[in-house]
Amino acid sequence: MSEAKAGTDEKDIRRNFRMRKVLLPVLIGMFAAGWLLWRDLRTERFELVGQGTGTHTWVDVNRNGLVDHGDPTEFEVASEGQGVYGRMSVRETLFRIEWTWASTGWILLALLATAFRDLGYIFRIRVLSDGHLTWRQAFNVTFLWEFASALTPSVVGGSGIAMFIIGREGIALGRATAIVLVTALMDELFYVVMVPVVFLLVGLQDLFPAELDHTFWGLPIKTIFGIGYGFILLLVLAIFYGVFFRPRAFKFALLRVFKLPFLRRWRPLVIKVGDDIVTTSEELRGKPKRFWGKAFAATCFSWANRFVVINLIVAAFFTVNDHLLLYARQLIMWVILLISPTPGGSGIAEIAFSGFFKDLLPAVGYIGAIAIIWRLLSYYLYLFIGTVVLPRWLRRTRWNGTT
Repeated sequence: MSEAKAGTDEKDIRRNFRMRKVLLPVLIGMFAAGWLLWRDLRTERFELVGQGTGTHTWVDVNRNGLVDHGDPTEFEVASEGQGVYGRMSVRETLFRIEWTWASTGWILLALLATAFRDLGYIFRIRVLSDGHLTWRQAFNVTFLWEFASALTPSVVGGSGIAMFIIGREGIALGRATAIVLVTALMDELFYVVMVPVVFLLVGLQDLFPAELDHTFWGLPIKTIFGIGYGFILLLVLAIFYGVFFRPRAFKFALLRVFKLPFLRRWRPLVIKVGDDIVTTSEELRGKPKRFWGKAFAATCFSWANRFVVINLIVAAFFTVNDHLLLYARQLIMWVILLISPTPGGSGIAEIAFSGFFKDLLPAVGYIGAIAIIWRLLSYYLYLFIGTVVLPRWLRRTRWNGTT
């Protein structure tokens, strides 16, 4: 790679890290979370207040045996001294619930799970670099990669910038390409494997909230998930075949397909993808099983901790009756976030959170608060750390110009 090209790449990267690009997604996300919290705090519900102290009784109009706290037709005014439920705003409900030492403990566990998630990513980067990256370098790569992902739309991701980040840490471009591509492959492979496991353990009946149908892009939630999962599966199979079996044949096939008139505009991008596949195959040929085992184990460890964070946050507020269903819903929600057009899924994430978990939480008013805490740990944390790490990292490192 020429010095001029490297300099141009660095200018492009610096533009992506400008402060206004940091502030925009933060403001979008905080506005969406704040609006959601404000709306939920004003919502009136019928809460169980105890025999004789309420104003209403439950009548189960729809005969489903389930108390719908937000449906006024499910309740009727009771005779004096006979009421069990009281009508109150969510804000009033929140004041009735006390923060306990147990709540603090659950939030600390959520922080620990977040740290374990990042530790798994750091270890994986060390493994994929064959130990050429120190723990400090792996830390910088991991958090700057997450920072870049937070600043770019989810459909774009931070992978392109990640190669630049790894290259500035002294890794040759070919190895950097391999690391980024294999990292993406393992992330998607975890998801492809985990979804069937969840389907077997939880079943399909309760996984897809019907009220979310047509909320995103006018499509049923099952359709969105099916399209997203099918795309991820196809991507995993294509990359796996290209990297480990016939990289040059795979590149040739891609170029033939993208000669078609309606696909020709994406041909330059496909040429780069084909080159990356070939480079990755050459870099990883002959790696022992132990290498792959450690890398994929670190991937599973990271993603398992990533998804358990919501369970731990919810447990700080409520008694969770079905942790497995709560965990499984996150796998479905992740597809929505994956194809989000906003930076880091801002706005979309907060709305999706409410829709996916509202029926699993006893007090809907907490959804806004839980969504904010979750986004603080999964999104805003990386924006903050990235802005602290980036300036010192840029001063300490430089592009090595290797190919």
